[in-house]
Amino acid sequence: MRRLRTLDLRQELTTEHVRLVSSCLGVQERTVWRWLKRARDTGKCNAVERPRFQITDDLRIKLASWRGNVSAVHRELEKEAQNGGPPPPSLPTLLRAIRRDLTRGDRAALKNGERAARAHDVFLRRPSTHRNAAWEVDHVEVPVEVEIDGKLRKPWVTWFVDVGTCAICGLAVSASYPNRESILVALRSAILSDTSDVPIGGLPAMVRVDRGKDFLSRTVQEVLGRFAVAVQDLPGYQPHLKGAVETLNGAAERMLFADLPRYTHGQRLLNGKLVDSDQPALPFTSFVTILLEWVQWWNTEHRLSGTGKTPAESWQEDLTPIDWVPAEDLRMFTLEEDGRIRKITTKGIQKGRGRFYTAAWMTGRAGDSVKVRYMPHHDDQIEVFDARTGRYLGSAELSDKASPAEIEEMKQARARRSQQLRADLKAAEKQRRERYAAVSNAQQPERLGSVTEAEAQAETGSLDDDEMARIATKRPLTTDGLPSTWVLPGTAKRRRQQNKHGGQ
Repeated sequence: MRRLRTLDLRQELTTEHVRLVSSCLGVQERTVWRWLKRARDTGKCNAVERPRFQITDDLRIKLASWRGNVSAVHRELEKEAQNGGPPPPSLPTLLRAIRRDLTRGDRAALKNGERAARAHDVFLRRPSTHRNAAWEVDHVEVPVEVEIDGKLRKPWVTWFVDVGTCAICGLAVSASYPNRESILVALRSAILSDTSDVPIGGLPAMVRVDRGKDFLSRTVQEVLGRFAVAVQDLPGYQPHLKGAVETLNGAAERMLFADLPRYTHGQRLLNGKLVDSDQPALPFTSFVTILLEWVQWWNTEHRLSGTGKTPAESWQEDLTPIDWVPAEDLRMFTLEEDGRIRKITTKGIQKGRGRFYTAAWMTGRAGDSVKVRYMPHHDDQIEVFDARTGRYLGSAELSDKASPAEIEEMKQARARRSQQLRADLKAAEKQRRERYAAVSNAQQPERLGSVTEAEAQAETGSLDDDEMARIATKRPLTTDGLPSTWVLPGTAKRRRQQNKHGGQ
C-alpha cells in the first residue's frame, strides 16, 4: 500500500498497478481500491485490525487454575456474567483467542507445568570443539528391573561423555543410588583408557555438572583440582546446557534399555501391570556385560547423524594432544582422606570401631604417625602415607580378612627382620670384644689390635716441630695463688688417711 500510495501522490497510479497487486495478493481489485481509499482518508497504510476478543492476564490465571480446561474457563465466565459481570465470549471465540494469543509452550505450561513447555522451546547449539575440551557427566536411573541379591532393583549408571566427539569416556554402574565411589570409579575409567584399539580418555579441560552435591563434593573437586581440571557448575534443572550427556541418556533408553526384559516404561495392561511382568529379570552381572557391549558399539560402530562418523573415528581424526595420567598417580589422587593422624599399633592401624588394618611392611613401625586414604564404601583396603613427610608407605588390608598368603608374608617379614637384627647385634658385639694373643711362656698377654712402638713413632713423626714444641712447653698445673679453702683432687683422701693413722 505504501508503494501504491506513493504512485497515487505522483499521479502515476494506473489500473494495471492495482490489478497486478490484487493478483499477487489473491484479493479482488475492489478490495485494493478500498484499501487505497482508506489510505487517502487516514494517511495510514497499515492494515486495520478488527476488534476481537483477546486473552488477558486474568484469563491466563483462570486457564492455569483449571489445568488448561477451556470449557471449564468458559463456564466460569458465564457464571460471572450471570452475577453482573461482562458478557462472555462464545466457546469457539475463546478457543480461537487461546490458539491465537498463546503459544504452544504457554498452553502446555498452563496445563502440565513448566517442564512441559520445554518440549516447544528452541535452544542454541554449542560451537563444535576438539576432543577433551569439555566433558559432561550425569547419573541416570536405568528403567529396567534387575535382580540384585534376590531383589528387583533399578541400577544407576554414571558416565562421562566427551562433548566434541560424543564418545563415552568412562562409566560406573551402581546397584543402588550412586555416591562418591561411583563418581571416582567412573572418573578413573574415563581418564585411563582401558580400550587397546581406540584409546579414548586423558584429562579434559573442564567437566560440566548440574548442581549435583555428590558431583561437587570435596573429594571430586580435590581430585580434579590436582590435575588443573575446572568444574563448571551449571544452574539446576537446565538439561539443555549439557546436551551431550542428555542426548546419550535418551539414546541409551531407546536403543538399549527399551529392548531389555522388565523395562518399566514399556506397554501396560488395563490393570496397570507391565506386559512382561512375569518375565525373569536379568542378573546384575549380565546387565553390566550387556551395557559394556553397548558402550563399545556406541563408540566404535554407531554413526552419528550429524557427522556420519563413529565417535571413535571422530576421536582418532582429531589431532589435539591428549594429556595422559600415570595409573599409579590417578589411583592415589582418586582416594579420599579424612585428615586424621593415626598411629601404627601392635594391632595395626585402627579405622573405625574394631577395624584394624595390617600389612607386612608395618613390621617394626609400631608407634609411627600415618595418614590413610581410601576408596569410599570400600573398607577392605587402605593406602597409608607418612604423616610428617607425606611419603607413600604402602597398602594395608583388613586384618580379619587377611588371606593365608598375606599372613605368611607377614610372618616372613618378621623373620627377616629378626634375622637382620641378630646379624647386626652379633657384628657389633664382635667389634666390642677385646681379643688377646695366645702365649707359650709366662709373659703379659698382648691385646690384639694394639698400637706398636713403630706405629706410635710413625704417628708422632707426622706432627711438625711447632706442634711438638707447643705440647712440650705446655705449663703444668700449679697451686700457686689458689685460695686455701679450695680442695684439690686427692687431698681429701690423703687427709682421711692421715687422720686414720693419727687416730691409731
